[in-house]
Amino acid sequence: MNRRKAKTIKIGDCLIGGNNPIAIQSMAKTKTADIERTLKQIKELENAGCQIVRLAIKDIPDARALKKIKPKINIPIVADIHFNWRLALEAIDNGADKIRLNPGNIYKKSEIKEIVSALKLARIPLRIGLNSGSVRDLNSKRLSMPDKLARAALDYIKTVEGFKFYDIVVSLKASTVLDTVEAYRKVSRLCDYPLHLGLTATGSSLQGTVKSAIAVGTLLLEGIGDTIRISLTDKPLQEVKAAKYILEALQLRNFGPQIISCPTCGRCEVDLLKIVRELENSLAYPVSRLSSSTGKQANRQTGKPLKVAVMGCVVNGPGEARQADIGVAFGKNEGLLFKDGKPVKKVSFNRCVDTLLKELENSLAYPVSRLSSSTGKQ
Repeated sequence: MNRRKAKTIKIGDCLIGGNNPIAIQSMAKTKTADIERTLKQIKELENAGCQIVRLAIKDIPDARALKKIKPKINIPIVADIHFNWRLALEAIDNGADKIRLNPGNIYKKSEIKEIVSALKLARIPLRIGLNSGSVRDLNSKRLSMPDKLARAALDYIKTVEGFKFYDIVVSLKASTVLDTVEAYRKVSRLCDYPLHLGLTATGSSLQGTVKSAIAVGTLLLEGIGDTIRISLTDKPLQEVKAAKYILEALQLRNFGPQIISCPTCGRCEVDLLKIVRELENSLAYPVSRLSSSTGKQANRQTGKPLKVAVMGCVVNGPGEARQADIGVAFGKNEGLLFKDGKPVKKVSFNRCVDTLLKELENSLAYPVSRLSSSTGKQ
């Protein structure tokens, strides 16, 4: 795919735009001033592979908590500001790496000017973050939601550029797939700033993941987008997992071995779901630790992500297992292990996960199984 040429922006130590990998963002769902709970959630996100975290700054205690949070984490902080422009100044003073402003509720030029002046002194960027639920002029009958979002974004960009400030990231999130896709398409043609992709108010984990995968996936396939957040009514850890799956499905990022498994049917004679869940959980944290700096965990010989097939019947099982780097095709109670397309040995159901983890350990320059027990817990 031909990627849209966007300006490179630095957020803490994370570069976005240009030819940099698509970055994964999430948002802590704690009261920011509750430092202990907020730190715990950020650490979980870090371990899962999140690269940028956004924190809600609702009041002065939230803003001042940033000073205590920042030294204890390893990813940059975006301060999420609404209504009270002075909170942006307080967040900047306390070490925020980026400020997010909502044009729907902070729009006075005098206030924007004060914030931009502080951003310049701190040398940190601004995210102009629009949402369909708070975009101004919602009563206009003449404009569609994508047009409202794009126009509001461009007007705000013009205002900020008028103060000679150009370290800008833009997002235009609607709650529907079609409006979101069209809004990003429009603005992508009219500016060269990095775009942060996502939908807003997507719903529960499954529904939100499906909607986000369609919208974000469509845009990424068109070369649009530089960072993503999969907003879910769920724990933030699920947002990062969903983002990683989307990027891997599009072959834009590699985060570890890719698991290929069949949906099962009446021919399956083992509890395949148990094996897949165990394997997936066992790989989750070790993979993220390796991928946090490079975004890749690969077969040392090919440079491609390893494929692990776990198949439950004789129809497609042997074929998929042969095509994967490591695979097992089950019959009744035991399966046949394949490696690099060749059958190696029989494996019992109870030993399957341990065997696959050991094979992965031998194939990677990283001790996967030593960091994970056979139960998938760390």
